[in-house]
Amino acid sequence: MCRIRRKLGGLICASLLLLLFSPAIVASETEWTFGGHLKYQATFMHYPDNSIFRDLVGSGSLDNSLETRLKLSGRRDNWDFKADYQFIGIYSDALQLADELPGSALPINRVISDDRRWWDLTYSFGNDKKAAFIHRLDRLNVGYTTEHTAWRFGRQAISWGNGMIFTPMDVFNPFDPAAVDKEYKTGDDMLYGQYLFDSGNDLQGVAIVRRDPLTGNVESDQSSLAFKYHGFLGQNEIDLLAAQHFDDQILGVGGITNLGGAVWRGDLTWTHTDRDRVISLVTSLSYSWVWGGKNVSGVLEYYYSGFGQKNGEYAPSELLQNPDLLRRLERGELFTLSRNYVALSASIEMNPLLILVPNFFINLEDPSALAQLVVQYDWKQNLLVLGALNLPVGPDGSEYGGIESPVDGLYFATGPSVFAQLAWYF
Repeated sequence: MCRIRRKLGGLICASLLLLLFSPAIVASETEWTFGGHLKYQATFMHYPDNSIFRDLVGSGSLDNSLETRLKLSGRRDNWDFKADYQFIGIYSDALQLADELPGSALPINRVISDDRRWWDLTYSFGNDKKAAFIHRLDRLNVGYTTEHTAWRFGRQAISWGNGMIFTPMDVFNPFDPAAVDKEYKTGDDMLYGQYLFDSGNDLQGVAIVRRDPLTGNVESDQSSLAFKYHGFLGQNEIDLLAAQHFDDQILGVGGITNLGGAVWRGDLTWTHTDRDRVISLVTSLSYSWVWGGKNVSGVLEYYYSGFGQKNGEYAPSELLQNPDLLRRLERGELFTLSRNYVALSASIEMNPLLILVPNFFINLEDPSALAQLVVQYDWKQNLLVLGALNLPVGPDGSEYGGIESPVDGLYFATGPSVFAQLAWYF
């Protein structure tokens, strides 16, 4: 019954949003645009002999998905309107893993839901443990823009911070650093505002309303209120952040500056939880050059996660003593278990149609690592091929080698995996 009420509440909020602003938006003078994409992707993952996943799905898993995004936008004078509809069909062994390991905070693919969101604009169904069909609204918002201000209300996405790979200042649905397709962040229901000063500096604010996933009720300790100031100091840039996020208070500072021919950027955050005060930081150097007649852009980044486990201790009993980390893994705000990481990435333009992106993520405490090679090929007009090879390396019990499971002698271990995606844009 609670789920039905939430579903009706979401539809009512969406309808009110359209009705309230329809006089300004829905008119013959409004400039409407329509587009979207269709993406098919497949991922094959091998599991080693000591993997607990092998006992559940066999020596390997195959995940297939077909996603359609239809984008509608309109603009008239200072008003604009955006709506993105998604239909996703999934046939995946990972869904079986999620069903078999429901309490796991590990990054196992699960069906997206609006359990925490203010509006329930997602409906999913399936015929067995491996299949799911989802249709949802990932964007539904209206905006009003003037010379110095911008307001936007509804389902939308926002990204903050200066990290190139790891993003401690971006706590609103951040991307997994190893994610291959980062075209769209998942939207949240929020009020967003921005004020632009004559100097070019700006102040942004966001209020995100969320529900307790257990009760379905809107709760202040599930919501977020955040402000970020972005300014210029000569040729340098600076960011200041203050936020109330769930039950935590967050303060942050970041910036960008030139260092010789490179760009040095970084963020530092201080989080006050109900258990501790936690420092996290990221700093990186990026540089572009020509190598063998090919354009290359490289990044070297260091990341410290104050929420991570010390000394590579990932046994279930050890992880249970770190609820701050587990909560962030479950909410999709963190994707790492340890504290100290180095990441290297390069974008190599082999030709105008083909780009290679080798990535290397290193856990400095295990030690273990993930090597990744991403290939992007602009096959034909409006057709894009994206592929990736992932190779985790590390000893048993390490993060990328596979942390301990509750079953003696078995680990949450994964082997090499291959990702392939074909996208058609219209």
